Amino acid sequence: MTAKETITSGKAILGIEFGSTRIKAVLIDPEYKPIAQGSHTWENQLVNGLWTYSVESIWFGLQDCYSDLRKNVLKQYEVEIENLAAIGISAMMHGYMPFDKNGNILVPFRTWRNTNTAKAAAELSDLFVFNVPLRWSISHLYQAILDNEPHVKDIDFLTTLAGFIHWQLTGKRVLGVGDASGMIPVDPATKSYNATMVEKFDKLIAGKGYPWKLLDILPESLDAGQDAGVLTEAGARKLDITGHLKPGAPICPPEGDAGTGMVATNAVRPRTGNVSAGTSSFSMIVLEKDLKKPHEVIDIVTTPDGSPVAMVHCNNCTSDLNAWVNLFKEFEEIMGIPVDMGQLFTNLFNVALKGNPDCGGIMSYNYVSGEPVTGFADGRPLFVRSANDKFNLANFMRAIISGAIGVLKVGNDILFNEEKIKVDRITGHGGLFTTPGVGQRILGAALNSPISCMKTAGEGGPWGMAILASYLINNKKKQSLAEFLDDQVFAGDTGTSVAPTPEDVAGFNAYIENYKQCLPIEAAAVEYKK
Repeated sequence: MTAKETITSGKAILGIEFGSTRIKAVLIDPEYKPIAQGSHTWENQLVNGLWTYSVESIWFGLQDCYSDLRKNVLKQYEVEIENLAAIGISAMMHGYMPFDKNGNILVPFRTWRNTNTAKAAAELSDLFVFNVPLRWSISHLYQAILDNEPHVKDIDFLTTLAGFIHWQLTGKRVLGVGDASGMIPVDPATKSYNATMVEKFDKLIAGKGYPWKLLDILPESLDAGQDAGVLTEAGARKLDITGHLKPGAPICPPEGDAGTGMVATNAVRPRTGNVSAGTSSFSMIVLEKDLKKPHEVIDIVTTPDGSPVAMVHCNNCTSDLNAWVNLFKEFEEIMGIPVDMGQLFTNLFNVALKGNPDCGGIMSYNYVSGEPVTGFADGRPLFVRSANDKFNLANFMRAIISGAIGVLKVGNDILFNEEKIKVDRITGHGGLFTTPGVGQRILGAALNSPISCMKTAGEGGPWGMAILASYLINNKKKQSLAEFLDDQVFAGDTGTSVAPTPEDVAGFNAYIENYKQCLPIEAAAVEYKK
């Protein structure tokens, strides 16, 4: 069946993911191959000290992304998208979207990027004996309670961005278990919210007199492959404003970007892992045993089918790197050199491999925002060197790339060195890995592990979400998600692996020790640079 026939016969599957800077849509065929794409670029806004996206920008972004996909389909295949076999919606995890009984949002969407929840997260971590990060929905909710925000009494529904979009498209207040596990802790045995912790929270706030209990306002947690509703007529109109798309397509449980990354890299089995490196970065290691104790810098979430995962999440990754590359772009422009951004990235990344393994002593902090792993509620991008450091372009670029994954290294050292976690395979995806071999090698040096990249990794989250939608309707053999991915989607493809050299590993270890030693410089910048 050709791509055109797939679309006209209604057998195409749609995956959409709301990233921090881009909303992306991917249409796949029954063989899981992408056949069309669409995208929309957007940016978060700092409003009253909190990072947010307006509801208006969410809907405009979704509609523009789908419109771009539709136009590309028309251009490539000269057909309209009228019916879809299945749909999946994913988005950045965590954050805070509370709604009243009329479906109106009570306060602007508070994203994962906000670090105003330190008091709440600390108290809940003590109460639960479980690391509750600042960005989790329960931290935002409890912080709003601590701050006596008047809207809390009016909450009828609390969800994530993916859960919100899914609700509007289907009428169903549900969430995939992976995304749910970033709201409040999930019990892998039940694949739903941890009952003991829910009870503790309800007792904690009992004196406040709110008309709801926690489970009253949370979405139902669903396992991958479970029924999560269908695209309603109103939902179809919200997605495709031209009216061509018909209702009725089943929509799988909405997931977070962590879960779609796991699927896109075939990393849902124990002892597999993946690293996503884009605007933010995170590593996900699927655990074969519980950690010995809670760690403040390690989150425990789940795969889309409910297996426990150790997650190290870093607020910052490629934003500062991109800013430096744009500086080189400006240089090329004033020199009258035609600018090819792809080539510019490639050349600058490749030159980084010619640098010293320890970056010649040069340091880079990519803290556009705060970085909880290293204890920063706020951040300042910094480039630091002494007169004796080996300052050249190769070391500069290597330091900038190493700085983008420095915090990730700090968090994963706890997993590998203290908890003695074993991993058979780590797969990288995201913008850092666009230039073949470079991001893999430097990340491999940071984690002292071979790093694989798959051809499909560039498709990333929306492709992973489309796969979850396919799992909903095409799992005829009733396989587990891991079996389905192994047998149906990847068929033994483990990608291209790059192993670090001992020199690279030793060099990155030296870099990170210097990095940690110089953190007081970052602290001073936060204090004095306003």
